[in-house]
Amino acid sequence: MRLLIVEDEKRLALSLAKGLTAEGYAVDVVHDGREGLHRATETPYDLLILDIMLPGLNGYRVCAALRAAGHDVPILMLTAKDGEYDEAEGLDTGADDYLTKPFSYVVLVARVKALLRRRGTAGASPVHVVGELTLDTAARRVHVGEDEVTLTAKEFAVLEQLVLRAGEVVSKAQILEHVWDFAYDGDPNIVEVYVSTLRRKLGAPLIRTVRGAGYRLEAPR
Repeated sequence: MRLLIVEDEKRLALSLAKGLTAEGYAVDVVHDGREGLHRATETPYDLLILDIMLPGLNGYRVCAALRAAGHDVPILMLTAKDGEYDEAEGLDTGADDYLTKPFSYVVLVARVKALLRRRGTAGASPVHVVGELTLDTAARRVHVGEDEVTLTAKEFAVLEQLVLRAGEVVSKAQILEHVWDFAYDGDPNIVEVYVSTLRRKLGAPLIRTVRGAGYRLEAPR
């Protein structure tokens, strides 16, 4: 899952990004409304965390512009205001949820997960089965046969990308784009490390290497 935080309080934005990255999400951060609108228009995010009071364009206008353009990405609005009028205006522009500062980080994560779960329920099933492998994107649990396999947040995110495109070749670049954040400039071979760990933990089904192209998840025959 890839999230975009549009928040001009830089310390708050970076703190949220650090926490959500630890939860297994790829997180991008911008501090300006116009940049947030541009990024959200150009990149297929799974959820936006959008502050209302922003330079450039405020959160209301960013949200309204995205909805007018047909983007249905879930939007969680943040604001220091606490009046009913502000909440109503945010929801009227197309926001899916609303959180008033100061807020508990635990509450924010719960709201994020609820919005993502709601979106998954409205569309494709959150449970994916490939051979003996079952991956539940909502509960974030993995089973091979009857046995549950414990994965770190990043391991789960890498496996999720392979499961969602089971039978297809998924490149390192595609995995990096969805699992690591926009600004990641480290060694792309980090993907190999995670794939190797997944192979060891999962056994079968198999993650096959397609030389020069990427990886393909296949159920054993």
